[in-house]
Amino acid sequence: MSPRAAAEATATARANIALAKYWGKSDVALNLPAVPSLSLTLDGLVTETRVRFDATLDADRVQLDGRAASTREAARVVRLLDAVRAACAEPRRAEVLSANRFPTAAGLASSASGFAALAAATVAAAGLDWGPHRVSALARASSASAARSVYGGFVELPAGSPGDAALAAVPLYGPDYWDVRLVVAVTATGPKAVGSTEGMERSRRTSPYYQAWLDAAPRSFAAIKRALDGRDLDTLGRAMEHSTFAFHACALAADPAIAYFRPATLAALETVRALRDAGVSAWATMDAGPHVKVLCAAGDAGRVQAALDATAGVLDTLVARPGAGVEVRR
Repeated sequence: MSPRAAAEATATARANIALAKYWGKSDVALNLPAVPSLSLTLDGLVTETRVRFDATLDADRVQLDGRAASTREAARVVRLLDAVRAACAEPRRAEVLSANRFPTAAGLASSASGFAALAAATVAAAGLDWGPHRVSALARASSASAARSVYGGFVELPAGSPGDAALAAVPLYGPDYWDVRLVVAVTATGPKAVGSTEGMERSRRTSPYYQAWLDAAPRSFAAIKRALDGRDLDTLGRAMEHSTFAFHACALAADPAIAYFRPATLAALETVRALRDAGVSAWATMDAGPHVKVLCAAGDAGRVQAALDATAGVLDTLVARPGAGVEVRR
């Protein structure tokens, strides 16, 4: 049988920032979150990934941001490729070229946009007619937050029950639902010392606050979802900050401690508090990394950005609006 012609597709996905945080897994093997989360997909943090199946390749080739992927990075990509190949009896190896337009592995959700783009591009390149729910479940198996980046705007990822391999994110409201902005304060360079998966497992095994986090997180999620329904920024912001600091407290109490905060992180958080004291509805959130993201009304974004730019240790800022879901082209 003659080799089939090369098939390829390119997908663009955007990072998302969780307003209600996810930290911990209910099923490590299936990568299922232990708590529900709610996120906002952002237009300014973009990953573009091209996948090409080609019978002339004798092994998968993975390039990230212009360099060959490490063994560990490539293994995660190949697992996703293998899942798609198994679903459609695709024998060919693939070339994967992926590039982030923002810092990688630094707490800016690069794995979310990266695996959402990879999932969508691989499915399209393989010629599969999968809907977004199934693509989201495929992405979630590699990175739980990637399930949310398949959709635009505000997105929910339910907690997973052990064994639920089909768990996927659920879109709540599109990017035009609420005219808010997320101002990102970059407070460090380079990858973070402790990756999210490692941090979650260390917290689960050793943090005395892990069970308290599991108990509290669904309440924060419910409060954030209600506030989102009513477009109540102050109520949402308070619950979002509580969710953020609760998961960081859990991580800090792990053994050894997982400390993502840097001096500039604390300075940026003080700037957010000062803005609120001055009458600006600005609210901070953080992922597993040192950067601070500030949710505010669109009309306040310039003032928030200027204040963060003037904060000691802040290296750069950017303003993101609600963004679209994954986009695919062949």
